[in-house]
Amino acid sequence: MDKQSLILNGSPLIGPDVVSVARKRLTVSIGDEALQRMQASRSTVEKAAASATPTYSINTGFGAMSTTSISKDELAKLQMNLLRSHAAGVGDPLPQDVVRGMMVILAGSLCRGFSGVRPVVPELIVSLLNANVTPVIPSRGSVGASGDLAPLAHLALVLCGEGKATLGDKEMPGKAAVAAAGLKPIVPSVKEGLALINGTHLMTSIATLALGDIALVCEAAVIATAMSIDAAKATDTFLDDRLHAARGQSGQQTVAASIRSHLKNSTILPSHENDDVRVQDPYSFRCSPQVLGASIEAIARITGTISAELGAVTDNPLVFAKDDMIISGGNFHGMPLAIAMDELRIALCHVAGISERRVDWILSGHCVHNDVPSFLACKPGVESGLMIVQYSAAACCAELRTLSMPASVSNIPTSGGIEDYNSMGATSALLLRQSVDLCRTVIAIELLVGCDALDHHRPLRSGDAVETMYEKVREVVPVRNCDRSPSDDIAAIEKLLS
Repeated sequence: MDKQSLILNGSPLIGPDVVSVARKRLTVSIGDEALQRMQASRSTVEKAAASATPTYSINTGFGAMSTTSISKDELAKLQMNLLRSHAAGVGDPLPQDVVRGMMVILAGSLCRGFSGVRPVVPELIVSLLNANVTPVIPSRGSVGASGDLAPLAHLALVLCGEGKATLGDKEMPGKAAVAAAGLKPIVPSVKEGLALINGTHLMTSIATLALGDIALVCEAAVIATAMSIDAAKATDTFLDDRLHAARGQSGQQTVAASIRSHLKNSTILPSHENDDVRVQDPYSFRCSPQVLGASIEAIARITGTISAELGAVTDNPLVFAKDDMIISGGNFHGMPLAIAMDELRIALCHVAGISERRVDWILSGHCVHNDVPSFLACKPGVESGLMIVQYSAAACCAELRTLSMPASVSNIPTSGGIEDYNSMGATSALLLRQSVDLCRTVIAIELLVGCDALDHHRPLRSGDAVETMYEKVREVVPVRNCDRSPSDDIAAIEKLLS
C-alpha cells in the first residue's frame, strides 16, 4: 500500500519516498522533533552572529573571500547577494522530477538541525512541493564540490520570490508562482543563504531516481536473458547451481538462480536437450550470470552509498547546538557520489552490452538448431525483419561506452584556487541519467526480438515468468506478421519498463 504522506523528522530519507515525492506528488510535512532541533541550532547561530568573533558564512564572506569580515548591518544583504550571484546556471532546465527530488532532500537535510536555519525555511520548501510549485533550474553549473551551488541557488531564489518556477506545467516568475500557491517568500537571514546552496542535493536526487529506474531495468534484463535463452534454443546447463557455488560470487549465484526460476516449466528447453552438436553457447548466454551478477553487485554496493547520503547533512559550517559549537568542514564535497555514479554507468554498459550481443546472435541465424528465420523476417529477402534493431542497440551501446568515461577524475579548480579539488559529481549525475535511458532501450530491443522469436517456436512455450513478460509485451506490441517500423514497438516496451 502506498504511503499517504512523508513526515520529515530528521531521520534518513529512503529512496522510494524520494521517488514518490518527485514523481507521484506524495504529500510532505515536518515533524515536531525536527522543529525543536532547528530552533535549538538557530539559537547557536544567532549567538554567533551577535559576537565579534569571525565565524565562516555568518559574519564573513564566502569561498576565496572567507577572510573578509562583514558588518552586522550587512549580514542579511550578504545572504541574498550570495543567492543572486551564485545563480549562474546554464543549459536546458532540469526535469521536474529531479528538482522535486532536490527539494525534498534539501528539506530533509535542514530538518536534521545541523544547518542553523529557521524552521520557516524548510516549511516553505515543503509547502511549495505540496502546491506543485517547482523552481526552474538550469542543468549545468555545478562542479559537485562546494555543494551543487549554482543549481541550488536557482532553487533558493524562488523561495525568496525571485527566479523562475512552474506552477503545474505553467512557467512564470518565482514571485508569481509562490503567490499563486497562497504562500509568502522568505527573506534569508544569517547563514540561511549558504545553508540552502551548500549541499549535494542535485547529485543525490539524480542518483536516487536513477537507482529506482535501474532496479526495474535490471529486473527486466534478467528476464530478457531467460527469454533469449529459449529464443535461441540455447542450453541451460551453464545455470547449474553447483557451477556457480564453486565460484562463490553472490551476484552471479543470484542471477543464475533467477534465470533458472524464469525458465521453470519451459517446453522449449527439453525440445533440444539431446542436441549433441552444440554443448555450449556464446559468452553472451553462458556468462550472463557472471556479467549481470557483477553489475548487479556493483549497483547494490552503490545503493548503500546513496542511502547514506539520504541521511546526511552536507551543509557547511555545521551547527552542533548541544555543544554550542559551529564547525567548518567539507561535507558538501560530492566525491562519494561522483565515484558511485561513475561506477553505475560502467555497470550499465555491461547490462546493455551483453544484451546487444544476444540480440545479434538471435537475429544473425548463427543458432545451430534454431529454426527461426534470419533477422526474424516473415519473408526473408523480401522483408528485412528486425535486422536494424540490432543497429539501434549497437548505437546505444556505443553511446553508453562514451558516457562511461569517469567524470570524477577530471578536476578543475574553482574560487581562486581555494576550492582546488572538485568532484564533478553533477556531471557524473547528468551522464548517468542518459545512461539509464539508453540501457532501458537496449533491454526493450532484446525483449522485442525475444518475443518475436518465441512466436516462431509455438506451440512450444518458454518458462512461466518469461511467458508472463511475453504477455505484457504483447499487450502493447502486437504480433508482427510483416515488416513495419519497430520504433513505436521499442518505445512501447520502454514505457512498460519504466
